Amino acid sequence: MSQAAIDPRYLEVFPQWLRSLGDDARSVAEAISTGAKDDVPTRCLVSGLNYIFKSLDLIPDGIDDLGFLDDAFVLRVACAQASGEGTAAGEGKRGIVDRLTDDARGIKDFLGADYARLDTYVAALRKGAARGRTVEEIATDAGIREQFLQEVRAWSGSYQVPSFNRDMKTLVKLKSFLNAKLP
Repeated sequence: MSQAAIDPRYLEVFPQWLRSLGDDARSVAEAISTGAKDDVPTRCLVSGLNYIFKSLDLIPDGIDDLGFLDDAFVLRVACAQASGEGTAAGEGKRGIVDRLTDDARGIKDFLGADYARLDTYVAALRKGAARGRTVEEIATDAGIREQFLQEVRAWSGSYQVPSFNRDMKTLVKLKSFLNAKLP
């Protein structure tokens, strides 16, 4: 994969997404807690947050520079899907969902043809589980949802921003990793 084909602006954008990931997750959790609980946009948002707790994600969290970028990508794509499903229930969702949806356009630009595979992967997360909880259970059971939201808030508060090597090779490695791991 040619380094010339990758826009170097992502060397600045992706570290910003890593810095904001904890706050973004907390904001999405708050949006979920204030809106309708059992609608498609909420399920999209829950699946993006639930991914953070997935033990086998696209890029293991321990991989330097890249380990949490897949979490940032998935959260943004999940917001774009929520936005595409209509008005996300609750006005509280609009600001964070709109901002992260705008960011998802950058992911589409960065990944090119592989974006469709990521979009399909994120949509399938609505049927998945993490920590023994399905998106369905979180969306429909108030007790499970509240426990989940508390865990998201706790994770957000303890999230440590990882380093990001601002080198074009990092972006090449990221694209290669996602290309190999996406179904």
